[in-house]
Amino acid sequence: MTVSTSEKLPLAWNVIIYMATIHLVALFAFLPSNFSWGAVGLFFVLYWLTACIGITLGFHRLVSHRSFETPKWLEYLLVLCGSLACQGGPIQWVGLHRVHHKFSDHDGDPHDSNKGFWWSHMGWMFVQNPANQLVPKYTKDIQNDRFYQFCDKYFIPIQVALGLLLFWWGGWSFVVWGIFLRLVVVFHVTWFVNSATHKFGYVSHDSNDHSRNCWWVAVLTFGEGWHNNHHAYQYSARHGLQWWEVDLTWITIKTLSLFGLAKNIKLAPTTVPTK
Repeated sequence: MTVSTSEKLPLAWNVIIYMATIHLVALFAFLPSNFSWGAVGLFFVLYWLTACIGITLGFHRLVSHRSFETPKWLEYLLVLCGSLACQGGPIQWVGLHRVHHKFSDHDGDPHDSNKGFWWSHMGWMFVQNPANQLVPKYTKDIQNDRFYQFCDKYFIPIQVALGLLLFWWGGWSFVVWGIFLRLVVVFHVTWFVNSATHKFGYVSHDSNDHSRNCWWVAVLTFGEGWHNNHHAYQYSARHGLQWWEVDLTWITIKTLSLFGLAKNIKLAPTTVPTK
C-alpha cells in the first residue's frame, strides 16, 4: 500500500512547537555566561554518543537495516543512545526510515526530495505526514519489544532526566550545550542525510532515486553521507565503499567485531559495479 502525500496536509503543531522551543533555547549557548570549555567538551562527547553511536550505528545500521548483529544488551544500549537524540522513539524512527527506502523519491516517501530541499530537510515533519500510518507495517520485528516500547513512549522524560543530571553536574551551561545546542546540531546533521545527500555529490550506482555521495555530510554523520552507496546496497554495514570514502561508523563496527560484539556482518560485493 502506498500512501499519497500529494494533497495539502494539516500542520503538526505539536512537532512545530517542540522544534521551535528546542531551537530557541539553544540560542542561549551564545551568551557569554553560558560558555565554558567543560560545556563545549560535553557537547562533543554527547554529539558523538547520540549522532554516531545512537543514530548512525544503532537506529540506522543495526536496527533499521540489520546489517550486523550484536548481543541484545548492546542493542538496547545503542537504542537508548539513539533515543537521546530526541528524534522520536526508535519504533517511529525505524519505521519511517524503512518506509523511506521502500518509496525513496517516489510517492509515499515521507521526505521525498522531489518536493524540494526544505521539505526533505524538515518540512515533512511539520505536517501530519501519511507515512506515519505505515510505521506498524514496517516495524513488526520490534514493535512488541518492551524496551523499544519504553524508549518510544518516554524518550522525552529520558532527555529530561539527562538534563537534570547535567544541571547537577555543571549548571545551566551544561544543560544548554549538552541538551539544547547538541539536539539542534544532531537534528540538522541527521536531516542533511535526507536533504543534502539527495541533492549534492556524485552518483556511483544506479539506485532508482536521487541519492548521492556527499563527502561533507559523511564527515558530519560519521559515514552516512555515502548515501548513494547505501541506497544501492541497503543491507551493507559499510557505506564508504571506496578507499577515499572514509566511514568511521564502519570502523566502529569492525572494532566491535574484534571483541565479538558484532557478528553476521553484511557487506556489499567485494567488486561493486559503478556507473
